[in-house]
Amino acid sequence: MATQFTSATRLASLLSALAIAVSLNACTPKPDGPEPAAQRFFAALATGDTDAASQLTDRPEDARAALNEAWAGLQAQHLDAKVLSARFAEDTGTVDYRYTWHLPKDRTWTYDGQLNMVRNEGTWQVRWTATGLHPKLGENQTFALRADPPPRASVHERGGTDVLAPGYLYHFALDAKSAGAELMNTATALVDALRPFDDTLDPQRLAEEASSAAEPLSLITLRQADRDRVAAVLGNRPGVIITPQDALLPTDDHFAPAILSEVKKAVLDDLDGKAGWRVVSVNQNGVEVDVLNEVPGEPAPSITISLDRAVQEAAQNAVDAVGKKAMIVAIKPSTGEILAVAQNPAADADGPTATMGLYPPGSTFKIITAGAAIERDMATPNTLLGCPGTIDIGHRTVPNYGGFDLGVVPMSRAFASSCNTTFAELASRMPPRGLTQAAAQYGIGPDYEIEGIPTVSGSVPPTVNLAERTEDGFGQGKVLVSPFGMALAAATVAAGKTPVPQLIEGRQTTVNGNPAPISQKMVEGLRPMMQLVVTNGTAKDLNGMGDVRGKTGEAEFEGGSHSWFAGYRGDMAFSALIVGGGSSEYAVRMLRGMLEALPPDYLA
Repeated sequence: MATQFTSATRLASLLSALAIAVSLNACTPKPDGPEPAAQRFFAALATGDTDAASQLTDRPEDARAALNEAWAGLQAQHLDAKVLSARFAEDTGTVDYRYTWHLPKDRTWTYDGQLNMVRNEGTWQVRWTATGLHPKLGENQTFALRADPPPRASVHERGGTDVLAPGYLYHFALDAKSAGAELMNTATALVDALRPFDDTLDPQRLAEEASSAAEPLSLITLRQADRDRVAAVLGNRPGVIITPQDALLPTDDHFAPAILSEVKKAVLDDLDGKAGWRVVSVNQNGVEVDVLNEVPGEPAPSITISLDRAVQEAAQNAVDAVGKKAMIVAIKPSTGEILAVAQNPAADADGPTATMGLYPPGSTFKIITAGAAIERDMATPNTLLGCPGTIDIGHRTVPNYGGFDLGVVPMSRAFASSCNTTFAELASRMPPRGLTQAAAQYGIGPDYEIEGIPTVSGSVPPTVNLAERTEDGFGQGKVLVSPFGMALAAATVAAGKTPVPQLIEGRQTTVNGNPAPISQKMVEGLRPMMQLVVTNGTAKDLNGMGDVRGKTGEAEFEGGSHSWFAGYRGDMAFSALIVGGGSSEYAVRMLRGMLEALPPDYLA
């Protein structure tokens, strides 16, 4: 009994002592950890107060210099600093952090790291090392923000192949100071190497101008292939500076150069993507050590133009085979897409004549006159009309070409055989604005603001002068039309309405003018007549090239005549012009060359 009492007493005493110990521990405060000190450091750092932040470290001067360099190198605008966790043992500890730097242009950079802490005389401080800024940052290193140029998109034709692509041009300059005693030798080498590109350079003049210039003397800019031809000779010459320059370059110098130069102006600002950027560590000499963060650039979407490589190249080869100024324009009637704009070097000398050059259209304009006659119920394709060799209207005698006389024939036969007298007589009975209004229904007259290509459709002024109106009826007089305008007229017949022409996908064309649409009876009347021109008329050389329909024209001017054809096949309308080419058979032959170069039934 005594033993049991003694054991119970001892157990009670032990429990009592344990309770007192627990109670005492609960009342005794734990030692302060490093987290509050780290929070004060982060708060100062977040506002850019590097002086206050550095005073919370064990090496204030070193910390201040490093923190200032970091803010400057990042061009930082703000810093969010967050404590993730903290640990300590006696007088050392660590604090896990998350930094989010806010950089220019809405860029952010977030990463985790660890801050070393030390307690001196009861006060916690940051034990300063470069890892307090980034875990991969070494001593005597800091941050630098680098911007990478935005990737540039390309421009491709409707088939998907590139026609304008990012590349480089190379600028050559002569620096007299760098050349030193070799200046004259370098100038001579430059003149010899660059002579194929500029034969006006003179060694003595180059040396004198370079010597007197405060900056390197600018010489020439070459494409890469040309740079490669001279780089071996000039690349190591003292004083020669070759600087690459970003550029948007044609992939083929012969593919619609005039059009692509205009397209380039229109789209250049839309091809630059979003620039990439990097944060790098650099040593005390500014040399990059490591990439700490990298955000790649985002390319802009490529831009598509409506030119069709197959049609453009076929048209270009066709006009290049002609010695005189020659041009072809092709349009897709169903969409208005411009498929080809081709002109040969002789025509290039006059500028963008295929789309802006105005010429008398000759008998191709009979498409408009015949349509106006149908619209006004003056005639149908089957109406019998006179086609005498000559006809007197007012004070004007109108002849047929060579004076041929068909007598009285259906209007369709007069159209296929190109009777001037028939259509002169019809025009003479129309009101002063009759042909003006009719031409507008085919797209000739209104202005089209098409991004990437300058155009003029034509001019058909109203006239009360009977002789002028008579001449206008067969495409002489004051009527002027561009190849673009005649292609648009042919496309109108093919589509049954005037398509809105376009070149750059997604760019809207502005049409200034609101003409009445072409009527169904005009379309139904013209299509078989235009077919007859090819099957049994003045364009028989195109027979066998598919279902081609159109109208020939020979437009006279003082000293010669222009050779024309305007028409369509399937979903491709076109006009062909040889300036001063004479008989329409030459334009027909040129167009046949284009069609022969295309795959069979292409767009038919």
